[in-house]
Amino acid sequence: MPMPVFEEYEPAGDCACRGCAQRRRTLARGRAIPLRDGGHPAVRGARRALVLATAAGVVLGGGGGAAVAVTAPGPEAVSLDDPGSPQGAKSPLHGRPARPGPVGTPGRPGAPPAVKRIDRTTIIKRAKLWLDAEVPYSMTEYWADGYRQDCSGYVSMAWNLGSNEWTGSLDTFATKITKDELLPGDMLLFHNPADPNKGSHVVLFGGWVDETRTHYVAYEQTRPITRKQATPYGYWNNSVKYIPYRFNGVTGGIVPEPPVAVPPVAVPPVAEAPAPGAKPVVPATYPGASKFGPGADNEYVAQLGGMLIERGGARFYPKGASKLWTDSDRLATQAFQRAQGWTGSEADGIPGEHTWRLLALHQGKDILPTPGSAAAAPGPSGVPAHPGRSVFRPGSSHPSITALGRQLVKKGFGKNYTSGPGPRWGETDRRNVEAFQRAQGWRGASADGIPGPETWRRLFA
Repeated sequence: MPMPVFEEYEPAGDCACRGCAQRRRTLARGRAIPLRDGGHPAVRGARRALVLATAAGVVLGGGGGAAVAVTAPGPEAVSLDDPGSPQGAKSPLHGRPARPGPVGTPGRPGAPPAVKRIDRTTIIKRAKLWLDAEVPYSMTEYWADGYRQDCSGYVSMAWNLGSNEWTGSLDTFATKITKDELLPGDMLLFHNPADPNKGSHVVLFGGWVDETRTHYVAYEQTRPITRKQATPYGYWNNSVKYIPYRFNGVTGGIVPEPPVAVPPVAVPPVAEAPAPGAKPVVPATYPGASKFGPGADNEYVAQLGGMLIERGGARFYPKGASKLWTDSDRLATQAFQRAQGWTGSEADGIPGEHTWRLLALHQGKDILPTPGSAAAAPGPSGVPAHPGRSVFRPGSSHPSITALGRQLVKKGFGKNYTSGPGPRWGETDRRNVEAFQRAQGWRGASADGIPGPETWRRLFA
């Protein structure tokens, strides 16, 4: 006799998104993939119902036993956000109607989509918005700005696209480049056309970690929240499959830029050596934000470092200024901006037009001797001048080290000396200086045991 069975019922839908299309193909092959309650976002509010189909008839004879209804064990529900489903499908911004796209092959338009122009600084700033908000990863949810909270939605947001793209369409908004051409705001894309939900991922390039170019700063939307971290090139896994692309709407860097013409009056010819003691002339004209930030490598970065060292930022450049942008440039620039009384976005460590002009024209206030401290007041008459941080290196010998040690003993911070103090710098000197710095309430890099100008001034005051 036919036995009663349970059949699972889902609201019907003709959704054409890749996730639902893939599910229908899988079901047709007899391998049902269960969805969590609600299934596709479009029918999330619908509830599943079990419809009991009872057989007509009763069991006759044989002791009159009643038929027992048997339910086939249902598959365990899984989340759409599992690692095998890393992204949603191409869609309009959440809450906004879709715009008709250009005519062409579905999913691969015949012409490159129109894009809005955007500079690299803005791309990175937009990427940091989700980083600061700690946006949780989801391939079905949308953030307040209308972008889907997955890897491709994140890049769509940072590039200010008018839609939510996916790894199979982002390259239509970009141009393939080489590793050596990568600049902040570009993307590294891995799309697996054979199975888009297996391995496909995309990250934003934020700049090289150092000159070796083996690791880069990656901005990405991944579990559990948006993150920024040093990442091996091209990625932690499937590294050779990550291809660098440049957004077609980015301002600058799409093709090699011609040399910037500088009036001969502002910059002396290279063949002419400056007069002894003369400072190099730096043009007051701001070269543009694209010349600075992670990944920048040009003469303007070196000029910036030189000006910041001259204005009191030598402690940020233990190896001197260079053409490659590093954290030293960002911290020194931020220190100079804060010395002008600027805060928030005005002191973000990226030189703007006002910052550059103050440095080039030798205007504004110099960098404070110690980050966050008040401006150093002049010491009493006769106090020896600070000899520079390079004096206080392991094995270095200098008369100022002896004077420093004696002053530490005088101030009550010489307990680590077993003999001396003497002219050769050692660990006992560093530990005594560190104890003095901590007594000032300093912590972290401000209490590293190396006497800077502010430590020196307070010690001899």
